[in-house]
Parts: sequence; C-alpha cells; structure tokens
Amino acid sequence: MWCARPGTVATDHVASACKRRCYRANATSGATIIARTQPVNRRWLPLNALRAFDAVGQRLSFTAGAQALNVSQSAVSRHIIRLEELLGHKLFDRSGQTLALTAAGLALLPEVSKSFDRLEQTMNAIGVDPHASRPIRLHVPPSLLQHVVMPMLQAFHAEHPGVRIDISSSHVVGLPSAETDMAIIFDRPNIDDRVTDLLWMVRVAPVCSPQTAERHRGKPLAQFLADNDLLHVKLEGQPRGLLWATYANQCRIALDVDRGFAFDANSLAVTYAMHSDGVALADIDMFAPDIASGRLCLPYDAVINDGFGYYLKLRPEDLSDPTIGLVRSWLIARFAERQADQASTG
Repeated sequence: MWCARPGTVATDHVASACKRRCYRANATSGATIIARTQPVNRRWLPLNALRAFDAVGQRLSFTAGAQALNVSQSAVSRHIIRLEELLGHKLFDRSGQTLALTAAGLALLPEVSKSFDRLEQTMNAIGVDPHASRPIRLHVPPSLLQHVVMPMLQAFHAEHPGVRIDISSSHVVGLPSAETDMAIIFDRPNIDDRVTDLLWMVRVAPVCSPQTAERHRGKPLAQFLADNDLLHVKLEGQPRGLLWATYANQCRIALDVDRGFAFDANSLAVTYAMHSDGVALADIDMFAPDIASGRLCLPYDAVINDGFGYYLKLRPEDLSDPTIGLVRSWLIARFAERQADQASTG
C-alpha cells in the first residue's frame, strides 16, 4: 500500500541522524574525518515522499505526478508537505501560474532521481541475472566513439567480459543532458563539481583529399583556404564559424569563415573532405591513421591547439564504485598509451 509515513518533528530526525555519526578533526592535515559509531539506520528516510517529490519535480505538476504514480493528487501533496517539514525548506514555489522548483528543490531533485534510476537499473539487472551488476552508463562524443573508443571498448570487453557498459552518444559540447555514470566530453577546460581527467588536448589543422591538395599545390595557406569551401563542425550554442575563426586568428590570416557546409560531427566533415571538395579542420591525432595511409591529406604543417580537449567526468561519490573505478582507470591508461604511441611514431 502506498501510504504516508507518520509525521514527526523535523528537528528530531536531524538530531537522530547526527547522533549516528561522530566527527573529529585530523590534527595533522586539518581534514574532517567522519566515523560511524553504529550501522547506518535509514528508517527515517521518507521513501514515499521522495517518490512523490521525484514524480512532481520531473513534471512540474502535482496532477501529472499523481497520475504517474497512480495515486490521488491530495496524497502526493501530503507527502511533499511532510518532506518540506522534514527538511525545513520549501521544495516548490507555488506562487506563480506554473509550479517551479526552489533552490532546495533544484538541489534535491537530481540526487533523488539518480538514486531511483540506479535502484531501478540494479533491480532490473537482478531480475534477469541474480549475479549481475547494473550496467555502467558511458557517454562518448560520436567522432571519438567511432574512431578511437570503439576499438578500446572491444579490448576492454575481452579483458573484463563481466562488466556491462551502456553507451550513448550525442553532439553536445560539455556534459550531455541525459543522466550518465561517466561521460567523455568535448569542451574547453572548466571547473565544476565533477571529477575530471584530461584524456587529450585537441590539435587541429586543415585536411582535404589528395586530389584537392594536388590542385592547389604551392599556394600559401591563406590563399588555399580562400580558394576552397570550409567545412564546419557545429558546436551547441556557439557561432557556426567559431573553430575556423579561432584557427585563422592563431595563424594570423584573414579568412571569411561563413562559407561552406556545416556538420554535426568532426568525422562527417572529414569524410566529406576525404571524398569531395572542401577543407575540414580536423583533430590530427584522431585521424592520424587516415593521414598516414594517404586517404586524407595534411597539406600544410600548420597545427594549432584550439583550446578544446576530451575529458572524462564522473561524480565524486561514484569513485567508491569499484566497477566505475575499473572503467575509469582502464580508459585513462588506454588513452595515455595511444598518445605515447602517436608521439613515438610522429
């Protein structure tokens, strides 16, 4: 039966939670160490109220949240009021025409949703195989996935056949909108609340087909780019010609960056350049095999670092998950080996 937990005073819950832990300062490092004096007791957690909050918060509607849980709207409202009393803060702003999350609600919702997602995944996995662990959700940008990570995943599976990984891919700069356990992202360096490992910094240069390079042999770089269509990679929320404009600025050349086609992924722009007219701005480390084979031509030794790189990101609390730790360490090592191999051959 889906029912409310009997109400208690919020301060009683906080006090009892505090009694389950003791804190002492580390005199040497200044760090705070949390030591549990007895096994964790989660009886005070209002699970039904958290389910109600998740349902309403995801939809920003008490009616839709109640329908999703197949309970009455009044039951959902009571649960959320009890949860707000427990926390001592409002979770929703009900003053406007539309329901909105407060600062407390915005802080709590992703944590509640993530916890329920993990529970659901693990229970589904156990239902299929009682010895199975939940799959690790990994996001990888499309071009990197196709040219670099796919072979790595094949090798990982051969070494660790019992570890399951669900892979997603999307054309975004930075973190994807979908919930993941780990994400390899394409972005400039930034600081956030995630554990971040640099996999490699991108080095870019103009690339084209051998036929295009031969037709324009002997031209200065600026003239070569002016005489060919520029192939762009679209970056979410950024101007269409950002990457070419950055390149031209670093090379100190004047360039009309509005010409040519734009693609969702670097691999698509490079494939077009490889088989048609036009010049793409490519990550020369990602496409090193194509350049070495002669399928793709690097007509000028004019390589720059445009500030973008590939980073592995995960939440700090997930470092305690041994499977996530294994995947993280393995990926970091494989990327380091790849970089070392290219440096030795290049």
